[in-house]
Amino acid sequence: MFTGIVEELGRVRGVEPRSGGARLEIEASTVLTDAELGASIAVNGCCLTVVELGPGWWAADAVTETLERTCLGDLAPGDPVNLERPVRLEDRLGGHLVQGHVDGVGRVAGRRPLPDGSTRVTVEVPAPLLRYVVEKGSVAVDGVSLTVAALGRDGFDVAVIPHTGEVTTLGHKDVGAPVNIEVDVLAKYVERLLVRPSEER
Repeated sequence: MFTGIVEELGRVRGVEPRSGGARLEIEASTVLTDAELGASIAVNGCCLTVVELGPGWWAADAVTETLERTCLGDLAPGDPVNLERPVRLEDRLGGHLVQGHVDGVGRVAGRRPLPDGSTRVTVEVPAPLLRYVVEKGSVAVDGVSLTVAALGRDGFDVAVIPHTGEVTTLGHKDVGAPVNIEVDVLAKYVERLLVRPSEER
């Protein structure tokens, strides 16, 4: 479980295609201070398992399912990535409950600088995901916990403050760039409880 508060902006060191997926090597420092084999680290909001460690880097295997549901397959050496370790029970919950289970891929549809220094970012998402997004609710974009500022027919707006833009990938994503989306898990559980089995698709 994560909180969507990015700890470090890492960088892709290498991508090695393998049968059934790919091995990603990530340069990092902060998230490695207590890392060990088998530990979980979220990369752009996707929970991955540490399978190899080296000085200033770590590696994870992304299976086909992960590459199909996220935009990790688009990563190339040199790309920045948001990194976060799982929350500990005694930690403050600074963002919202994020599982690291990406629901789908959206795209940056617009960026508009605001007078207060923040940037209004519009994100287009697949229609099946938009039903779980509510104004003033929480959503994770590339693993960053954000508040939905407005809803549209094809997506939503978030306000990215200067600090968030500097320390996450959201400051580097241009219009058209893919982003991992995780909707609030509470919305999915509520829907599941309210829908009778006969109404399920």
